[in-house]
Amino acid sequence: QVDVVESGGGLVQAGGSLRLSCAASGRTFRSSNMAWFRQAPGEEREFVAAISGSGIITRYADSVKGRFTISRDSAKNTMYLQMDSLKPEDTAVYYCAAGRSYSIRGHDYEYWGQGTQVTVSS
Repeated sequence: QVDVVESGGGLVQAGGSLRLSCAASGRTFRSSNMAWFRQAPGEEREFVAAISGSGIITRYADSVKGRFTISRDSAKNTMYLQMDSLKPEDTAVYYCAAGRSYSIRGHDYEYWGQGTQVTVSS
């Protein structure tokens, strides 16, 4: 069992930065693969970034590659998403997910947070 809680969302102007955090609890955090997904109003949930349990392997959606950075701190049981050069199209609810599989597919993750809103104004 892994419980995850996101934080760090907010309102920012285009070109700005935000850092999202995902605090996880549970003894299996260090072995859990984790990811960020997002869902904009009227849109389907989409993959943003994933990181392996070791923290060595990462993957990004093409739309955020070069602008977002995913990382994790096992000592703090926390995963991060550093978002730079934000664009209005990055506006969405961002969700943290954890699971046994390293994947870009949402249904491969067993545990989800409640989400944090990110709004980028033009």
